[in-house]
Amino acid sequence: MNTPLLDKVKNPLDLKGLTVEELYRLADEIRSFLINSVSQTGGHLAPNLGVVELTLALHSVFNCPQDKIIWDVGHQSYIHKIITGRRDVFLTLRQYGGISGFPKRAESDCDPFDTGHSSTSISAALGMALARDLKKEKYHVVAVIGDGAMTGGMAFEALNHAGHMGTNLIVVLNDNEMSISENVGALAAYLSRMRTDPKYYKHKEEMELLLKKIPSIGPTVVKAVERIKDSFKYLVVPGMLFEELGFTYLGPINGHDIALTRTVLQRALNSHGPVIVHVITRKGKGYRLAEENPDKFHGIGPFDVQTGETRETKIPTYTEVFGQALCEIAAANEKVLAITAAMPAGTGLTQFRERFPARFFDVGIAEQHAVTMAAGLAASGFIPVVAVYSTFLQRAYDQIIHDVALQGLHVIFAIDRAGIVGEDGETHHGLFDISYLRHIPGMVIMAPKDENELRLMLRSGVDFEGPVAIRYPRGAGVGVQLADRAEAIPFGKAEVLKEGEDITIAAVGPLVYAALEAAAALEERGIRATVINARFIKPLDEVCLIESIKNTGALLTVEENVLRGGFGSAVLEVLNNHEIKIPVKRLGISDEFVTHGSPAILRAKYGLTGENIVAQVSRMLSGKVKSRRARKTAKINVLT
Repeated sequence: MNTPLLDKVKNPLDLKGLTVEELYRLADEIRSFLINSVSQTGGHLAPNLGVVELTLALHSVFNCPQDKIIWDVGHQSYIHKIITGRRDVFLTLRQYGGISGFPKRAESDCDPFDTGHSSTSISAALGMALARDLKKEKYHVVAVIGDGAMTGGMAFEALNHAGHMGTNLIVVLNDNEMSISENVGALAAYLSRMRTDPKYYKHKEEMELLLKKIPSIGPTVVKAVERIKDSFKYLVVPGMLFEELGFTYLGPINGHDIALTRTVLQRALNSHGPVIVHVITRKGKGYRLAEENPDKFHGIGPFDVQTGETRETKIPTYTEVFGQALCEIAAANEKVLAITAAMPAGTGLTQFRERFPARFFDVGIAEQHAVTMAAGLAASGFIPVVAVYSTFLQRAYDQIIHDVALQGLHVIFAIDRAGIVGEDGETHHGLFDISYLRHIPGMVIMAPKDENELRLMLRSGVDFEGPVAIRYPRGAGVGVQLADRAEAIPFGKAEVLKEGEDITIAAVGPLVYAALEAAAALEERGIRATVINARFIKPLDEVCLIESIKNTGALLTVEENVLRGGFGSAVLEVLNNHEIKIPVKRLGISDEFVTHGSPAILRAKYGLTGENIVAQVSRMLSGKVKSRRARKTAKINVLT
């Protein structure tokens, strides 16, 4: 690939000497490099294609790492990574052992804050700006936040506080959805230039001084002019909400116009107090397929550059099965509603939205509001299903306890992306939901072993009372046949899939199949294992577990969750309550954050495979099996 200008950019300082024309050529080279790279690694393509010029403008005005640029969520930080010394390792993006798809302090001094969840950048930036002031240092702090992230309440909490503090802080609002007509845009741009031009302020102050000198009526005239000016601004100037919060508002401007963006950023840099710079960009810009399908290319796996097609399996995903099952249930029960936090496609609710528009609610990136709104609906007799990624449900923890569980309300949490999710890494793995939900009084938690069981659990969740959580993984299902009719699962009942006498293997979720694989391999070694599909993490089927372990005398639990407070911990509590002492081994995620990489690599790393289950069981039972074999040999010798 021919990228002569990009080849010269080793760090942001190399942008300083480039002309505007060269920056535009560099933008074209970066787009080509980006499309080619992400087509091989997968990643967040469309958001990054939309911020190429904006990123170049930012780095040609500010000085990293001295100045701090914080990317909200961070899925638009690829260009930032490329020009801050990570271009040579970019093909390791999101690969195990490679660079992250999100900003990482451990990767570069130019990444001042780790991000991955939405609406956090302004809070973090304000904290850094206040730290700068306390230490009497001199540098600029910039938060780059998208219009979608501005639907999160935390962003407005930060804006409110920043406006109150009045410290120097720049917030770049990257708006890739709003379209502004030329007339309104031109007027707004003109007023923005007028308000920020130093000459304007000088003339404004001179005029106020002159008017105030008029005997008797001077101050009154000034106040009248201010009222007229403010009323006019409310009518024609976007961003008055930000100004009322204490920010100087600049924009909206074309974020693909490098010269204009640099000029406005420079004005923001020279302004006093907090500033909002509102830029309009186009998601997927420069790659037709991404421009036409920004949702598809927001986050995408490896794809063909010419066609945009990915390597997809024919097995339906858990998400797809959930969406279809929910539509079937809603067709028969008009009380069933669906709620998502800005993820209708990601959570499988597109079909539901089309079929039941009046019963579908997209609240934006506002998980706290989603959960409490669901509680209000449930208190009014409806059955809301909140479809949300495991990692994002963490953001509504208090609302789950205080607004749903405390009142025993019938809200169903369809928890997608539970367990290891792969290349998005630490901020996106769903490895904590069992632990943060299990101890909540009245909460029912289920985990299906396959996509068909997910349908049964959703049916069951609608029939149960009180709060219900169903956790299921990302990606394709196991490939089992889907039942014609989804029958409810008996409440709190586990499923014994295989019976043995040497050890009980209790597993949850798709790892049940790893347990079955291990049981088959163990049988070839003369070890017979009972395999239990727990199905219910809470309430546990204590009768089933105790009967099995009394027969086998040993237990191994398997889960895709952190071990502390997880499924295995729940089983240990049962054993303790019944004063049962047997050898126990728990397999799950140790006390650490899991890096990015393919799910297969990560499961192997943490021992969540059939092969490791075999190894662990063999180690646990080495003495027991030898003893049993010795007894069998003695019996055979006596008979012969």
